[in-house]
Amino acid sequence: MTTSPPVRRIRDLSGLLDHASHVLATRMAAAFTELGVTPRAYCVLFHALETERTQIQLAELSDLDKTTMVVTVDELEKAGLAERRPSATDRRARIISVTEAGERAVEEGTAIADRVHREVLESLPEPERTVFVSALTQLVGGHLAEPVESDRTVRRARRSRS
Repeated sequence: MTTSPPVRRIRDLSGLLDHASHVLATRMAAAFTELGVTPRAYCVLFHALETERTQIQLAELSDLDKTTMVVTVDELEKAGLAERRPSATDRRARIISVTEAGERAVEEGTAIADRVHREVLESLPEPERTVFVSALTQLVGGHLAEPVESDRTVRRARRSRS
């Protein structure tokens, strides 16, 4: 008995989005080597510079678990880009304060991130760029905004919100 393989009737969006996300993450990581920080460290600095935030708040915004956040802030402190200081409102909490060198890193990092994103968008025909970004924004703000509950654990990659 010979069976024919199943035929997809709808394009594999999971595969396309996973692949695109992975390749974009590798391009971003490669581009950030010129700055000497990781995209993850840049993300933490970026959000810390926006307003005064605790280490826990920054971990949530940057989609980092507690251990990864501690390691990231340790690296930022060692590089002189950020420092921990006590919160004025909660003795147990630590605020991540961006140094002047960290501010320069955020400025340079933003230019790098913008360049990588611009290169990706410029690889599309001009009329499709706005449509692509609009459609993706609509999906992540709507139907794909929140994960659904599942009996099986689904691992997810870190999302960049910057």
